[in-house]
Amino acid sequence: MGFASGLPRALPVSTLQAWMAVEGVDLRTIGIFAIVALPYTLKFLWSPAMDRFVPPLFGRRRGWILITQLLLAASIASIAFSQPAISPLTVGVLALILSFLSASQDIVVDAYRTDILHSEERGAGAAVAVMGYRIALIISGSLALIMSDQIGWRNTYLVMSGIMLIGFLCTLFAPEPPQNSAPPRTLNEAIIGPLKDYFSRPSAVTFLLLVILYKLADAYAASLLTAFLIKGIGFSATDVGAINKGLGLAATIIGALVGGSLMVKLGLYRSLLYFGIVQALTIVAFSALAVVGRDYSMLVFAVGFENFGSGMGTAAFLALLMTMCNQRFSATQYALLSSLAALGGIVISPTSGFLAEAVGWPVFFLISAAIAVPGLLLLRRLRPLIESLKES
Repeated sequence: MGFASGLPRALPVSTLQAWMAVEGVDLRTIGIFAIVALPYTLKFLWSPAMDRFVPPLFGRRRGWILITQLLLAASIASIAFSQPAISPLTVGVLALILSFLSASQDIVVDAYRTDILHSEERGAGAAVAVMGYRIALIISGSLALIMSDQIGWRNTYLVMSGIMLIGFLCTLFAPEPPQNSAPPRTLNEAIIGPLKDYFSRPSAVTFLLLVILYKLADAYAASLLTAFLIKGIGFSATDVGAINKGLGLAATIIGALVGGSLMVKLGLYRSLLYFGIVQALTIVAFSALAVVGRDYSMLVFAVGFENFGSGMGTAAFLALLMTMCNQRFSATQYALLSSLAALGGIVISPTSGFLAEAVGWPVFFLISAAIAVPGLLLLRRLRPLIESLKES
């Protein structure tokens, strides 16, 4: 299901932009197409409907997943028969629909994972979901671009539509999570209930701050990483693509799998603490790279170390989000929490360029690593509550 979530992610955005560029669509039009990613940010707005309404077949979670996956396959195929150079508006509408369906699938797959995994399984579950998601991004991103040169864009999108049906078959034979509590009785309850349930808990606001802060250092450092490697150090685009994207992807998957495995022994709190410290320390490796300069062995070490640490932290963080959700409202609560987690990086990342120019690259990455400290201190404050969290 992680693979099924990742597959459509690039198709309406970066892959479609590449198709438009090849077809000679002007840059202003291509730039406007960035808006098609908006549903991923706003998915919490319609997540209550996926908690409230139960499809007539296959249950509340699998029913919605199957519906979105069938519609995704059809939506990807419809783009295959479009003409970006002749009808960019039509393509834009189709891409927006595809993004909406992809975000909707994410909502219910996150809820499925939250509902079906027991507390001791959540670290490993998050790890394999990350692995599947990242592999799918390679297929719908890098591999799709290679395929387009061999078989054309139309056939490439048709192949992607066919691959989407793999997720459908998986969902068809997957178990439906046990229904330990009744779904919301009304849409109003599905909207108000998740908030009322969440804010009735001890230290609810403090937990929200932790959600915002835990991955903030990672997001801040990553906001300028490509520019740093190319403009700041002088590596080529090929170097960055092969090492930062290729090796980085592999290291993230390995880190997530190692982190998920260790969580069984460490538990949620110690995993969040230890992996959070590792996440912060790995950012310092880029500060060292900035001092050393254009050194390939240092680049490999920094990229591998940082992505490995980030993968570990992601496994623990996703397990935390799952633990914070009530099964009655897991689609809405997970969508809200994951959107909130992204908000911090969106808000502060625009300052990164000004800071890098003012203090230089080595100090910029040291400051980025230091941004992790408030989240770690908050984590220690919340230790008793995190250790007492039970499976919803």
